[in-house]
Amino acid sequence: MNRSARPQAEPATEATDAKRRHDPDIRGFASDNYAGAHPEILAALAVANGGHQSAYGADEYTEHLQSVVRSHFGRRAEAFPVFNGTGANVVALQALTDRWGAVICADTAHIHVDECGAPERVGGLKLLTVPTPDGKLTPELIDREAFGWDDEHRAMPQVVSLAQNTELGTLYTVEEIRALCDHAHERGMLVHLDGARIANAAAALDVPMRAFTNAAGVDILSFGGTKNGMLFGEAVVVLSPDAVRHMKHLRKLSMQLASKMRFISVQLEALLAGDLWLRNARHSNAMAQRLAEGVRAVEGVEILHPVQANAVFARLPHDVSERLQKRYRFYFWDEAAGDVRWMCSYDTTEQDVDGFLAALREEMAR
Repeated sequence: MNRSARPQAEPATEATDAKRRHDPDIRGFASDNYAGAHPEILAALAVANGGHQSAYGADEYTEHLQSVVRSHFGRRAEAFPVFNGTGANVVALQALTDRWGAVICADTAHIHVDECGAPERVGGLKLLTVPTPDGKLTPELIDREAFGWDDEHRAMPQVVSLAQNTELGTLYTVEEIRALCDHAHERGMLVHLDGARIANAAAALDVPMRAFTNAAGVDILSFGGTKNGMLFGEAVVVLSPDAVRHMKHLRKLSMQLASKMRFISVQLEALLAGDLWLRNARHSNAMAQRLAEGVRAVEGVEILHPVQANAVFARLPHDVSERLQKRYRFYFWDEAAGDVRWMCSYDTTEQDVDGFLAALREEMAR
């Protein structure tokens, strides 16, 4: 056997021709996770693919990522790439809590309703949920669960977890997050921010991401890239190193340590080193505004929450939604109430939005 010979690619067959699996010109409004990877991300992956690099984060791309992340989140920030958003949240919350620790969050928070109990079952912590009218916590709402630190019969509140954007598409202002951080810190608690759509928030607020993270007092961040053009991968960004323990061990223990980490790191670098993160977020936000403006003109359809980023929540007749779903993909948010969620992505076009609005008007008129 000639060990120096390189393996040859097999010719394309029906089994390997991915173009036959779907029509790439069809886009829906189900989730920004449905979108493919941005061409600049794919190009970066191709560059990182050549030759060999050290495994488990000891590669050139992961090392350089640190300086890129610090340019956004301050000189003390350190990024730990992980596979997905649930993994980022579980690792981040573990890093801030003891075995008896609890996390205060909104009852609509992703860590509570969309992660299959992973923070509690895998992270081993308790979630203390608070009802909110708009997905946003306030100091007063936090205080509903911020008590009993010396009560051995109760899980100890140690962390407040915010989401920016919230699960309802709403945004905290910089001042609101600073007030929440100050309030939590005064009570001896730390602050985690779930930033699955952090770029959309920064674009909508027209401020740097640091303005409502490290500069506002957030201790640890789950940074999201998959919903903003990456192929896969997120990162835990430690903003207050003195408050965080055993990150490397927790990442491995939580099965989030990638052996070929450079393929996550190079995507994060491509997203953050220039303005790709901001371009993508501004576009998806703009498409959501275009969609909302059109929806408001359709009689019988109600927009439920302020459209502040790239999500539109609406209420319309159930049968209309079912017919519309046969033409465009989207999800019910509360099927019994007729509530739906429409998400825009970095690759949503004006034609996509206008076509969907035309379909909505047709179905409402039937």
